[in-house]
Amino acid sequence: MLHSIIGAISGENDRKKIRGTVVLMKKNVLDFNDLSASVLDRVHELVGQGVSLQLVSSVHADPTNGLQGKVGKPAFLEDWITTITPLTAGESAFKVTFDYDEEVGEPGAFIIRNNHHSEFYLRTLTLEDVPGHGRIHFVCNSWVYPADKYDTDRVFFTNQTCLPSETPGPLRRYRERELVNLRGDGTGELKEWDRVYDYAYYNDLGNPDRDPKYARPVLGGSVEHPYPRRGRTSRPPSETDPNTEGRLPLLMSLNIYVPRDERFGHIKMSDFLAYALKALVQFLLPEFEALCDSTPNEFDSFQDVFDLYEGFKVPDGPLLDKIKESIPLEMLKELVRTDGEGLFKFPTPQVIKEDKSAWRTDKEFAREMLAGLNPVLIRLLQEFPPESKLDPEVYGNQNSSITKEHIENHLDGLTINKALEKKRLFILDHHDTLMPYLRRINTTSTKTYASRTVLFLKDDGTLKPLAIELSLPHPDGDKFGAVSKVYTPAEHGVEGSIWQLAKAYAAVNDSGHHQLLSHWLNTHAVIEPFVIATNRQLSVLHPINKLLDPHFRDTMNINALARQILINAGGVVESTVYPSKYAMEMSSVVYKNWVFTEQALPADLINRGMAEKDSDAPHGLRLVLDDYPYAVDGLEIWSAIETWVEDYCSFYYKTDEMVEKDSELQSWWKELREEGHGDKKDEPWWPKMHTVKELIDTCTIIIWVASALHAALNFGQYPYAGFLPNRPTISRRFMPEEGTPEYEELKSNPEKVFLKTITAQLQTLLGISLIEILSRHSSDEVYLGQRDTPEWTLDATPLKAFEKFGRKLADIEENIIKRNGDERFKNRVGPVNMPYTLLYPTSEGGLTGKGIPNSVSI
Repeated sequence: MLHSIIGAISGENDRKKIRGTVVLMKKNVLDFNDLSASVLDRVHELVGQGVSLQLVSSVHADPTNGLQGKVGKPAFLEDWITTITPLTAGESAFKVTFDYDEEVGEPGAFIIRNNHHSEFYLRTLTLEDVPGHGRIHFVCNSWVYPADKYDTDRVFFTNQTCLPSETPGPLRRYRERELVNLRGDGTGELKEWDRVYDYAYYNDLGNPDRDPKYARPVLGGSVEHPYPRRGRTSRPPSETDPNTEGRLPLLMSLNIYVPRDERFGHIKMSDFLAYALKALVQFLLPEFEALCDSTPNEFDSFQDVFDLYEGFKVPDGPLLDKIKESIPLEMLKELVRTDGEGLFKFPTPQVIKEDKSAWRTDKEFAREMLAGLNPVLIRLLQEFPPESKLDPEVYGNQNSSITKEHIENHLDGLTINKALEKKRLFILDHHDTLMPYLRRINTTSTKTYASRTVLFLKDDGTLKPLAIELSLPHPDGDKFGAVSKVYTPAEHGVEGSIWQLAKAYAAVNDSGHHQLLSHWLNTHAVIEPFVIATNRQLSVLHPINKLLDPHFRDTMNINALARQILINAGGVVESTVYPSKYAMEMSSVVYKNWVFTEQALPADLINRGMAEKDSDAPHGLRLVLDDYPYAVDGLEIWSAIETWVEDYCSFYYKTDEMVEKDSELQSWWKELREEGHGDKKDEPWWPKMHTVKELIDTCTIIIWVASALHAALNFGQYPYAGFLPNRPTISRRFMPEEGTPEYEELKSNPEKVFLKTITAQLQTLLGISLIEILSRHSSDEVYLGQRDTPEWTLDATPLKAFEKFGRKLADIEENIIKRNGDERFKNRVGPVNMPYTLLYPTSEGGLTGKGIPNSVSI
């Protein structure tokens, strides 16, 4: 307002003007408690300390400023005081008027200075009627803190996309300097307004200062424990161990450093999710403990478990009062659903919605390996008996003890050799992953086995389990091999109960593998280095930054939160998943075998023997098992991503030489290999990044892992595992042996023995509370084929290609619905009557069991 008055008096208003609109969100929209910020900002406005913008020329260099783009005069946001901020998550539009300066000509960037007391979230700047150029649009999407928090100016570029060599000369130094700022110098404490992306080892999982039993090895930087890098947080080391980073107190969990623009969003439901996670650990856990202490710590029957979804009474008491005081009302309603009767109840998981017992059938047990929560592990059995790859010098004979006699009578008349030849035998094999750790895991409260499950493909396209082998380390030492027992299907009597337990032990193995390896390691952990390297080495003007950026939203934030309260020593995962304190260490051993190029879906399917190359088949692959819902839907999604990436990259890179000579791209790929996945830097399988095809393949894998693979592994957690007997995460007793009291109890009360063997009551409550939170979509989720900024590039050809990608995904949705309704495909719905929708691209918010968000955002 003040600037307008001064302009009128001085006659400046008569000059040629460029009018602009700035869209931003004031801080007080996002933080109801910070009313003082709003008041102070108004005071600063009144004394002339507003928000200033200066245009930077893309055509005229300033010889007095190192040939950087000529900078125009400051213009100020108008009417800050009188623009009323909506109380919903509202954006406000502000006018800004620049004097047109011919020496600036066409602007390619602008400098913004925030002279207020508090930060704001800057969305866009749009200039209208720039002489000779018309409309110019800047996409910002960044927090802008008060100018005194920064050592250098905040600069934003137009939505032009260009390779480093094509950058207009006057903007080159601005482009380079912005990347230098984002890299930081690797030293000093990082503050909330910092924008520094840097690497660190996973040395913040342990808490030796609390108790030596919470010490954990550093993951990353060693041959013994290799790991992808995480974002550096700059916390000081712990007092007890200089190699372990100190930890934040639980109350401060949400303050863990991640670069400000990577933090959970603006008004995003993920903020709610973050609070919910914290509330879960801090307040609900003690309440659950009190509840479990006041009743026996076991479920006595399946009805006790069903009661979780039908409503159970939370005893009144000081702990419940504490919860009510500590959690805002709307959050409490969501976390502790009450119906006025004080009943606590969870939503009914889809797996028991239509039929409460179908989950126990062999057909459903097998189907979930193809269309369940962890459909990425089953493989074709190519030799019999199954062989181990563990070193016999160290582990003795670990080959399977399943014999011809166990299975040959159940192969629909085929011999074993014929069944192998016809590709009718499959295996879910957890043996080699688990066996090296099993002796140590069984010293904790966990009592479990390493399992192998062999299955047969029937003529109707469904699988039937033939045998489950449960193995323990030899009591005399590892080099004596495994002690194994084989169980075969039975329906009735004590044999039927033993078979149900054998399936439960196999499911426990699979749950742990899913949570720690398929889900955490192979999506969350491996993607974070790509987020860091992209921000450090690829300018926002770079086409590959623009391509990948939506697929990195919120990943650093959810991973930081996970390190703080989920995967840390004594955290929720150690409490609820069977490897207990060895969980993360075990994941680092599995990372030794991680190969980037094998994360491509076609390569993964071929690797597991589930598909063969066939140039005549759709996507160039023929599935060995036609009705494999994850693979069928996944290949359609993979192919759509690949076509989109190819259309996009081919527009900017006409030749292989352009890829080789792109300095930012080559720095990105070098840093990603040598720093981000530094423990893998000498592996021969890394693409060389010399050709357009290598670039397309690499970006396709990154997008697939961050979007579709993560969605397939994450959003089915509550639908399938919200009923924990279907996907138990822990086993606490070994299989009852004949002649023991446990065996007699199994005869008389099989349900009770089953429930006493798997996850206990407290861990069940904690586990399903957690996965309910993690299986939800936020209300402002952005799905594959969508962008939250329509004008993310100026180039028409990529925009058209992106529209084509969106249309292709809509076609895939229709295909999925058709396949789910086709009775020939028996694995798509199964005995539980639950259609496979985890790779259905879009969804509404909440707990839906479908939808592919762009990124690993929860």
